[in-house]
Amino acid sequence: MSDYFTRPSKSNTEEAVGIIQQRAYPLTDKDSLDPLFKRIGGARIVMLGEASHGTHDYYNWRSYISRRLIEEKGFNFIAVEGDWPDCYRLNRYIKNYAGEGKGAFKVLHAFNRWPTWMWANWEVVALADWLQQYNRALPLNKKVGFYGLDVYSLWESMESIMQYLGKTDSRTLKLAEDAFKCFEPYRYQEGQSYARATQFVPESCENEVVRLLKEIRVKLPSYNTDHENVFSAEQNALVMVDAERYYRAMLHGGAHAWNIRDDHMAQTLDRLLKLHGEKAKAIIWAHNTHVGDARATNMSGEGMFNIGELTRLKYGDERVVLVGFGSYKGAVIAGGSWGASMRKMEVPPAFEGSWEHLLHTANSYNKLLIMNDLHQNVFWENHFGHRAIGVVYHPQYEQYGNYVPTILPLRYDAFIYLDETTALYPLHIQPDGHQMPETFPFGV
Repeated sequence: MSDYFTRPSKSNTEEAVGIIQQRAYPLTDKDSLDPLFKRIGGARIVMLGEASHGTHDYYNWRSYISRRLIEEKGFNFIAVEGDWPDCYRLNRYIKNYAGEGKGAFKVLHAFNRWPTWMWANWEVVALADWLQQYNRALPLNKKVGFYGLDVYSLWESMESIMQYLGKTDSRTLKLAEDAFKCFEPYRYQEGQSYARATQFVPESCENEVVRLLKEIRVKLPSYNTDHENVFSAEQNALVMVDAERYYRAMLHGGAHAWNIRDDHMAQTLDRLLKLHGEKAKAIIWAHNTHVGDARATNMSGEGMFNIGELTRLKYGDERVVLVGFGSYKGAVIAGGSWGASMRKMEVPPAFEGSWEHLLHTANSYNKLLIMNDLHQNVFWENHFGHRAIGVVYHPQYEQYGNYVPTILPLRYDAFIYLDETTALYPLHIQPDGHQMPETFPFGV
């Protein structure tokens, strides 16, 4: 646990608990979210976080909020902490392109790179089927999209580019094949072996991927396939460039690799907004550590920024609404190490002195905090711990590494607290009862 973590005094605890009891909105039915939608107002970008990548309840609440944003406020797309090629295939399915998948289950079941459960789950199947139905009656330029923001898909993006260029541009295909040959010796270890090799061999594959990106950008006006496929070709080339940088940087640890990744996410969001027009509105799904403004945590002191911070800085606080999520206890899907089998794990009660513990102490019901309602008080002055669970999780050691020192009202514009949560329902293992679970809060 960081020394930056403030342990609340008895008086601070009493003050914080009292404020929560007075100012929090109970979440009891679907209308309980109305204060959140009032806070969102005319915002252009709404980011919906999560305290883990394996919690059923976070996905459900984000799905319900996203549906309302699409139906009531005209949001144009959802962009998630996922790989571009996989999410783009889902995008083509939900937009009803001919021959682009036979059901959300089959499309999402193909999300087979670890951690598979993040997107290959029943909760996202339900959302994808809803989006596909919603899009059916809309013209193509009005259909709601679904895209990936992340940088991990080096090999998948390379294969997607070669397939596209094989049909449209045989000359540039040669550059893609050269890049593939450069990376090929390292392809089965997710970039780690490439990163290690660059320590000892000064030449890397950077020149190949940069040359490919430049050539594709020159040729874009001549590609006459549908506009999204053209955009996707350029995006896959950009993923390759940033993935190469990311894998070289990650070997050294620290802030640089993290910043490459979040800068890529922010650039991808910018590109998607431009693609959809100057009035486009975006919904972002990502972990709290990406969504919540890094400047309100100890991340900033370590030289790290994130997409929440970058987007606030670029578009302005009034156009961006950051929504965090958290819970006191429950269950989660995670792995014991990178690449390990997924399993359901217990999430113990939140550590005493954390935000989650304070919210539980106030009362044990689900609740919504709107930060503008809190004014200046203990909430704005202290870095209390805020739980963050990744795809690798060890509950028994949680208090030593799973709490991010956070000034909650500066990190988010709103916060949804769920007292007890349940584990996600992955597609690649049988869910309980072998049936789709309830997929939206309040049965809607």
